[in-house]
Amino acid sequence: MAYNHGREERKWRIWKEAEETILRKCGVDENTIGKIRIYDRADFNATRRFYRYLNDVGEYLEGMADSERQTEVHSVTDLLDEIENENLYRALLAMDKRTLQIVLLKMQGYSTKEIAPLVGLTTGAIYARMEHLRKKLKNFKR
Repeated sequence: MAYNHGREERKWRIWKEAEETILRKCGVDENTIGKIRIYDRADFNATRRFYRYLNDVGEYLEGMADSERQTEVHSVTDLLDEIENENLYRALLAMDKRTLQIVLLKMQGYSTKEIAPLVGLTTGAIYARMEHLRKKLKNFKR
C-alpha cells in the first residue's frame, strides 16, 4: 500500500496535540513545548521521506520481479544456456567445470563450507577460484 502523507500527518497532529495537552497540565513552559514540537516535526519529516522512498523502492523491485524471467537452473549446462552475452558465454566456457559447479552451488544458496566437500576442494581453494573468476569477469557488467 502506498504511503499516505495526509493520513499520517493527521495522525501525527492528533498525537502531538494530545502530548502538548499533557505537557501543559504538567506545567511545562511554552518555549520548551515549542522546541519539542520542532524536534518532533523534523523526526516526522525524516520518517515521511524514508517511507516514501521505501515505497518507491518496493514498487520498483516488484516491477522488476514481474518483468524478470523466472527460470530454474539445476545444472552447469542450464546455467550456460541462460547466458545471453556471447563474450561472457565464451569466457565461462573457458573456465573449468569445478569452478562452474561452485558458481552454480553459490547461486543455489550453498555456503562455501557446504560446497567444499561437494566439489572436493578446501574452502580456501573455493575462495581463490571465486576471486579468480571475479577478476576474469570484471569487465562483463549488465
